Amino acid sequence: MINSPQHSASKVNTFKILSIDGGGIKGLYSAKILEHFEDRFKCHLADYFDLICGTSTGGLIALGLSLKIPVSQISNVYYKQGKKIFLQPNSFISSLKQFFQRSKYDNSELRKALEELFENQTITDSHCLLCIPAFSLTDGRPFIFKYDHNEGNLCRDSKTRYVDIALATSAAPTYLPIVTIDTYDRKQFIDGGVCANNPTLVGVVEALRYFVGNDKRFQKLMVMSIGSLEPNPGRRFVTKHDRSVIDWNKDLIATFFEGQAYLTSYFVETLAQHCDSPFDYVRIPGIPLSPDHARIINLDNTSDEALNLMSQMGTDQALVWGRKPEVAEFFKEPKQYIIK
Repeated sequence: MINSPQHSASKVNTFKILSIDGGGIKGLYSAKILEHFEDRFKCHLADYFDLICGTSTGGLIALGLSLKIPVSQISNVYYKQGKKIFLQPNSFISSLKQFFQRSKYDNSELRKALEELFENQTITDSHCLLCIPAFSLTDGRPFIFKYDHNEGNLCRDSKTRYVDIALATSAAPTYLPIVTIDTYDRKQFIDGGVCANNPTLVGVVEALRYFVGNDKRFQKLMVMSIGSLEPNPGRRFVTKHDRSVIDWNKDLIATFFEGQAYLTSYFVETLAQHCDSPFDYVRIPGIPLSPDHARIINLDNTSDEALNLMSQMGTDQALVWGRKPEVAEFFKEPKQYIIK
């Protein structure tokens, strides 16, 4: 049952969104930022954000937050299970198999880690609204897993298991297998990063369509978006113009994800400046990577050096942003859209 406080002339009802980018094992960076915020502001993030969005690894974090699993516990999954999920085989042989035979990794270890974290929970167990993008190969379009809310008269996803959603949103092409979910008449899904690696716009559209604006319950929108670690923009001059899939290698997927995330941030920033409703937008970006760091920090490098660097960078970024008044503003009052 939705708890609807009375509107008053003096009070502006605010709808708050948390959005978390995708990025494979680099989700540790995002998790460390959010872990610091939970500790600094002494809260469960699900109590302070009405809607949480996440894609791929950001989707895994978002799902955990929605169950009020402490972010420190989610961070530990990257440390304890990352090496098993992204088991590093012989790189040359692995690249050949990835190109000719199958995805680089199977998802059996990822499934085990998710089942340990989420058990048999479904979306109906969430403590906040959710938007988790995937891409439906069956339909050839984006597919957003949502908490079934009354405002949209939704009734599709409430019984869907967290484990299945997490596997679907994180099924990066060539890295992890396609995911089939029986309860959707065996639809097949791949990583939401192909359409919304930065899912902020997904959340903003959901909010403006159902919750925020004239004649709606909320009059103001606040959005916090957590980025991922990326190399400094741009690539070295390419001498071979007719590049094969092998030539592109991991840059093929990374370029799609980086470009989409940048464009989404631009769209949301523009909306925030020109939207009729009051709209506060805070984007916490990745720390620019030096060339040396960029060589070891990527979607699937789980070496101790890479994990430690990502953890350090996330903590450092959180220390900087946690002191900013625009971040503290999100934690002044608990969320207003209460679903349980």
